[in-house]
Amino acid sequence: MNRLTLKAAFLSAILFAVFIGAWHLATLPTGGAVSAADAEYAKLMGAGAQKSDGFPPPAEIGKAFVHYLSDPMYDKGPNDKGIAIQLGYSLLRVAIGFAIAIVIAVPVGFLIGMSPLAMKALDPFIQVLKPISPLAWMPLALYTLKDSNVSGIFVIFICSIWPMLINTAFGVASVRRDWINVARTLEVNPLRKAFLVILPAAAPTILTGMRISMGIAWLVIVAAEMLVGGTGIGYFVWNEWNNLALPNVIFAITMIGLVGMVLDLLFGWLQKLVTYRE
Repeated sequence: MNRLTLKAAFLSAILFAVFIGAWHLATLPTGGAVSAADAEYAKLMGAGAQKSDGFPPPAEIGKAFVHYLSDPMYDKGPNDKGIAIQLGYSLLRVAIGFAIAIVIAVPVGFLIGMSPLAMKALDPFIQVLKPISPLAWMPLALYTLKDSNVSGIFVIFICSIWPMLINTAFGVASVRRDWINVARTLEVNPLRKAFLVILPAAAPTILTGMRISMGIAWLVIVAAEMLVGGTGIGYFVWNEWNNLALPNVIFAITMIGLVGMVLDLLFGWLQKLVTYRE
């Protein structure tokens, strides 16, 4: 670990400590005892769920972390599952929708990138469909598919496909003409040319599109699960909000951010790996 990384980590720790300190000071009680009704509410709602008139202090968020991370896999019924199970449902939906988007976006992106005719023919459809909010598709998906889980997967697919498709087309179209001409001179068949010449050259750009798509997908699944309910981290946030358990909501928001960071780091590592081999 170099000195710059250590300095950055140290500065981040200081900023975090300052943030927590300011938060603690801002949420200090202004006086008055906790009522019996509030105490009973806190007992019923569990750790980190104390009802109060103000924003919860950092200590309450810490209690929520301890409570949920001490047993992340518990399952006490449809509306009471551990945080690992909720995140697992969300990640599974994202993985399925994202995989379907890859299967469609990469081949179509190759076609658009290699064929000016296909690019001109498909561009109007892409430009019309790309700006539509993924959540705008949810009512139509629910009506057509008749299943909230499948509808959530469809929304992930529809939000993932566009950055991936556009970046794939751009990466393929940007491959150096010299390499294409050499492959043509050697009479390499189109399939081998696509896999041996174009794909390695366009891989960093394709992975950039996948990285953007994954970030969008993780954002969208939370909102989608708030709409359809059932299971998932988005449903967990909405359910805890309905219970007025703000510490649990903040805990879930933090977990969403941490998982999103891990996913982004994973794709960043893949990009560096492909670029290094390049």
